[in-house]
Amino acid sequence: MIDLVYASADATLNVGSILGADNVSARLIPKRFNRHTFWCGQSGSGKTYALGVLIEQLLIRTRLPMVIFDPNADFVRIGDLSTHGEAAESAEEAALLQSRDIRVLRPDGTDGADPLLVRFTELSMPSKAAVLRLDPLTDRAEYNELLHFERTIGSRTPEDIIPKLLQSESAAARALAARIENLRLIDWELWAGDRVSVTDVIRERPDATVLDLGGFNHPDEYLVVALSVLDELWERREERKPILIVIDEAHNLCSPEHNEPLDVAVRERITQIAAEGRKFGLWLLLSTQRPSKVASGILSQCDNVAVMRMSSPADLGELAVRFGFVPADMLARTTGFRQGEAFFAGGFVPAPTLATMRTRLTVEGGADVRVPLRADGARP
Repeated sequence: MIDLVYASADATLNVGSILGADNVSARLIPKRFNRHTFWCGQSGSGKTYALGVLIEQLLIRTRLPMVIFDPNADFVRIGDLSTHGEAAESAEEAALLQSRDIRVLRPDGTDGADPLLVRFTELSMPSKAAVLRLDPLTDRAEYNELLHFERTIGSRTPEDIIPKLLQSESAAARALAARIENLRLIDWELWAGDRVSVTDVIRERPDATVLDLGGFNHPDEYLVVALSVLDELWERREERKPILIVIDEAHNLCSPEHNEPLDVAVRERITQIAAEGRKFGLWLLLSTQRPSKVASGILSQCDNVAVMRMSSPADLGELAVRFGFVPADMLARTTGFRQGEAFFAGGFVPAPTLATMRTRLTVEGGADVRVPLRADGARP
C-alpha cells in the first residue's frame, strides 16, 4: 500500500526506511523541491550526515543544479564513494553519482580543489559598501568616491589599489584608502582579479558546486563569498534557471542577531530569495541546529520540513508556531529520536512520515573525531 502511495506521488528519492519497518523505504517527492525546505536537528542527531543522503539522491534522481554553502567541509567529498558506496547493492546509484559534474571550491584551492574566489566588481553597489562598512549617508563622501572608483578597484592588483587612491587630490579618496588599509581588505585571499571566480563557475551550472566556507584567514571572507553568490543568482533571476541553494548551519547566515553590515546584507538577500525567489527557480534548503536562531521571515516561507532529534523547548515551540501543518504529536516524538531518525512533513512527502535515514554512498567530509583509545586498555 505504501509503495502505491509513493508511486502515485512520484516519490522517487529513497532516503531511508519507515521508522520501525526496515523493509519499507521512505521516499521524498523530487518535484516538490520547487518550494523552500527547512532541515533541522540538534548536535549529534545526524543532521548533516542525513542531509548528505538527500543531496546524493537529488544528484542521482534529478537534473536540479545545487550550490552548497558548506561551513564545516562536510560535503567537500560528496563526489567520493565511501566503502559502502563502492559495495552498495545499488551499483546503478553509485555509477550515476560518479558521472555527475561536482565542483569543489576551497580557500587557496587546498587539497587539489579549485580556489574559492570573488570578483569585487561583480558585487552590487550596496554589497560593495557592506564589504567596506560604508553608509551612503553617514559616509557619503567616501561612498561617492567608491561610486566613481568601483570599475577599477576589482581588476587592479591589491598593491595598486591604495597608491591609486592616495594619488588623488580628493580627501575622500584618501579616506577611502585609509579605510581599505585599516580593514586589511587587500590582504584577503579571496579576490579573483582576472582569475576564475565562484560566479564564473556557477554560471556553468554544474550538478553541484560545493563552497567550503571554512579556512579563510579573515572572519568576514565567507560572508563576502555568500553575498557574491546570492547577488549573482538574484541578478540573473529573470533567466529562470532553477537551482537549489543549500545552506548548512543556516544560523550563521540567517540570524536576526547579527547586525554588522555584511551580516545584514547576506540575511536581507536570503530573505528576499525566500519571499520572492520561488517563482524564478531560486529554491532554498536551509539546515540548522537552532531554528530559533533563523530569521522568522525566512523560516515562515518554507513549505517542506525535516526534523531530527530536537530537545530544546524553545526550538520545538518555534517549529510548532511556524509550521502549522506539522502534526504536534509527531513533532513531540522528535525529543526521543535516536541518531539518524527523522520526521518529514510538507509538500515533499505524500504524508507526514517518521523514518530512519539510509547509509550514505559518499564520504562525509566533516565526520566526528573519535577519542583515541589504547589497544591494551592499560593505564598511562
